[in-house]
Amino acid sequence: MNTERAKDYPLRRREVVAALLRDRDEMLVVTGLGASSWDAAAAGDHPLTFPLWGAMGGTVSMALGLALAQPERRVLVITGDGDALMGANGLASVTVQNPANLSIVVLDNERYGETGMQPTHTAGTTDLAAMAAAVGFQTTGTVRDQGEFDAVLPAILRAPGPMLHAIKVRAEDLPLTLPPRDGAHLKDRFRAALLGPEAG
Repeated sequence: MNTERAKDYPLRRREVVAALLRDRDEMLVVTGLGASSWDAAAAGDHPLTFPLWGAMGGTVSMALGLALAQPERRVLVITGDGDALMGANGLASVTVQNPANLSIVVLDNERYGETGMQPTHTAGTTDLAAMAAAVGFQTTGTVRDQGEFDAVLPAILRAPGPMLHAIKVRAEDLPLTLPPRDGAHLKDRFRAALLGPEAG
């Protein structure tokens, strides 16, 4: 297991997430616990972003339900490798349901960032894109540099899914930028932004 290489990856998570969300329009975004939610908040808090506080392993399944309920809306998952590994069953569920509007981005820094930066399995031989392909995703990939990211970004945002891209990002400690913390508030504002004020 190579626990040092992620410190040298050229892509930086905050820059990747900012690019993913720059022209989001009305895209629905579900972010995993911890750093991926902080990254989205740093790019600008938005009522159509639903950050999961403490629901490790549940991000893909949550987004799958949303994609099925809102088939005309693009749904983007932004989560981390620890969450994706814990919720691997959710990946299999995605391919059973096969929602064309679902795109999954895994920010893979090969670390459990919320508990002390211990290495995840992706610091060894585990390949998240290969896992997704094995359960039936037709579109997967691992992104390692800016050129690869620029090339795949339009597909992540607009091409038919379901798809999963693991983006190798530098393992680094970044300042916290926290989204709202109140679960009821997050639910209500998301529903109102999605369905109209009368649904809040």
